[in-house]
Amino acid sequence: MGQTLNVPADSPRWELQGQAQVTEYQGRKCLLLDGGAAVLKDFELRDGVIDVDVATPASRGFFGPQFRISSDGASAEWVYLRQHKSGAPDAMQYTPVLNTGLNWQIYNGPGFTGAVEIPKDVWFHLRLEVTGAQARLYVKDMEQPALVMNDLKSGVQKGQVALAVLTGATYFSNFEIRTVPDAPWERHLPQMPPGTLIKWSLSPAYDALARNPEHPLTPGESEAIRWQEVEAEAPGFVVINRYRESPHPKVSFANDFSKRLEPQPGMKLVYARTNITSDREQVKKLALGYSDEVSVFLNGKLLYRGRSAQYFRDPGFLGIMNPENDTLYLPLKKGSNELLLAVSELGGGWGFICRLSD
Repeated sequence: MGQTLNVPADSPRWELQGQAQVTEYQGRKCLLLDGGAAVLKDFELRDGVIDVDVATPASRGFFGPQFRISSDGASAEWVYLRQHKSGAPDAMQYTPVLNTGLNWQIYNGPGFTGAVEIPKDVWFHLRLEVTGAQARLYVKDMEQPALVMNDLKSGVQKGQVALAVLTGATYFSNFEIRTVPDAPWERHLPQMPPGTLIKWSLSPAYDALARNPEHPLTPGESEAIRWQEVEAEAPGFVVINRYRESPHPKVSFANDFSKRLEPQPGMKLVYARTNITSDREQVKKLALGYSDEVSVFLNGKLLYRGRSAQYFRDPGFLGIMNPENDTLYLPLKKGSNELLLAVSELGGGWGFICRLSD
């Protein structure tokens, strides 16, 4: 049988973190969050329905429910609304949290982002339905979901629930959570396109400022590394945040475009390598997406250096990752060819995708 919990704002069941407090707003006792969270204690959700009323006077912000938070708090699912994007194609966004990192630059588009009008300074309702590896978010209208999350990505099947606000004062009231019987766990993965490079080895994470990203690894350095074998997930992403803790540097050019060439303390770097076997000498086209910086080496020689971090290419640039980000051409020799990437991360999702074609 399901369990229903109505949790008032002043309930001791809430663990308040950061900028979080109990207050009154427009005649309601409620939770106020602004760079904080309210975690529901002594409760774990697999499948269920979350209902809550929200109101926000803020012009900019990120607010919404986190669910299936792992026991160490490092991974979760999060769906949030953005006041400053009201009506835009990415006014609401779902992202998995992996090893403390948000991955919205990797997981984007249908199933991850959507348009919705976000009311200002009035109470409206949110409902989140979580069913197996899928979820649906309703905003105001309870008849049609505003966002359908067709394949939840964190891999966490059961965990805690929280209300979370990255920034922007937001009020929450009338919180209710109801568990439902577990649905079958069915992944809805996209297809793996032909030519996708699937098998990779990852190095440990390094301080990016301590490495020269334009220098290949020497044979001795490569031999000393404890490589971890990984496989790309459909449609070809190697999501480094699944295997390495995400860095959280304070990016200097986030608010000052002129500082984008400055060193960014706290940035991390991982090497990724794979082998390409060619039956002859030939040139192959490599479609490449990455976040946030990459160097590409083939057989020990640097072929390419790119930067695709949020705000880097222009002040409004988001750094969304897809295989159409960049293209380069690989001069393959007959036999085995080592492709090595040095991938650096600042935030928003750490990963890459590679597809070969003639």
